[in-house]
Amino acid sequence: MVIDWNSSRGATLGVEWEIQLIDARTRTLRQDASEVLAALPELGESSERPKIRYELMQSQLELSTGICSTVAEAKEDLAETIAQLQRVARANDMLLTCAGTHPFSNWRDAKMAPVQRYAELVEQMQWLARRIQLFSTQVHVGLTDGSTAIPIINALAGYLPHFLALTASSPFWNGQDTGLASSRTVIFGELPTAGPPHRLADWSEFEEYMDTLMRAGTIRSIKEVWWDIRPHPDFGTIEIRICDGVPTLREIGMVAALSQCLVHRFTRQLDRGYQLPSPATWVVRDNKWRATRYGLDAIVITDDSGATAPVRDELYELVRELEPVADRLGCSPELGVVSEVLDQGASYERQRAVMADSGELTEVVDSLVTEFAEDRFLCPGEAAHAGR
Repeated sequence: MVIDWNSSRGATLGVEWEIQLIDARTRTLRQDASEVLAALPELGESSERPKIRYELMQSQLELSTGICSTVAEAKEDLAETIAQLQRVARANDMLLTCAGTHPFSNWRDAKMAPVQRYAELVEQMQWLARRIQLFSTQVHVGLTDGSTAIPIINALAGYLPHFLALTASSPFWNGQDTGLASSRTVIFGELPTAGPPHRLADWSEFEEYMDTLMRAGTIRSIKEVWWDIRPHPDFGTIEIRICDGVPTLREIGMVAALSQCLVHRFTRQLDRGYQLPSPATWVVRDNKWRATRYGLDAIVITDDSGATAPVRDELYELVRELEPVADRLGCSPELGVVSEVLDQGASYERQRAVMADSGELTEVVDSLVTEFAEDRFLCPGEAAHAGR
């Protein structure tokens, strides 16, 4: 099986941000995506370049950028879409935010979006798919040469805990504290083709593996392979999918900058004839679990012999290493947000702080709404009556 690569013009960017629709009165999820899309036909599926699309459930919308050259351009693209979306939301007594899960809305109350492929997914996956009232952030980074995709994905697999620890935002599920930094990762990871990317040698081995999955009836299209990092040959990108949804545009820029810098660095190293790192499968899976459970407090495995280090220390060092790359790409301010998250807490930490301060999950929702609207990290004491 031959899978053609639609080459990108360098390390271009595309960002997808899954947004929660919140009822302004109850603070629960509103199952009204159709209503919002109907009010914004110029941005929806009927437009030439859709910026807002259905996701699996009516409680969510996916915001997409166009093809961007810089992180700042991607943020500006999303900000323009959010401004129009906020206008419609206010007119319909809705609020907007994002986190990997809603703190207390019940997945059993979710209504599926009117999209045929989603209906087919639910028919195939049943209970596994019906629970996916989840929200994530995905970043696409372009590659000119598809033959480099698999080595770069193998190298990026070593950074799954870094991305997840920074973006973990789903400590609560159905009104309960799960004890995890990211419950979304566990729930979505139960899908049979989800999880860390398979460790493959090259593009031809990827083609052969996809062909095998299709012959076996496991998938009908390579788009049904929901790895945490995967190649997207139609777009000519590597898609980084491990991240929880985050409530601020600042954090979106941080994830995009980290993604673009790492892909650019690995591409340059391949061009110079270097062999990229490829951590063992057990290391990748163990580290993903550690970040899922402990977030920024995870102690991650740093080599195949079992050496460990705090992920916080690893992130500080990674930012230092990537600063020259970020300077060249023009995303130093956005990469610097990593240090702000390390100092002020990832979303799961901020949410738990609000809950500890107020004792009310509605206050957690309000804090997320305020962070989204004002693009800043909220301190626990500010959460009272946020968003009202």
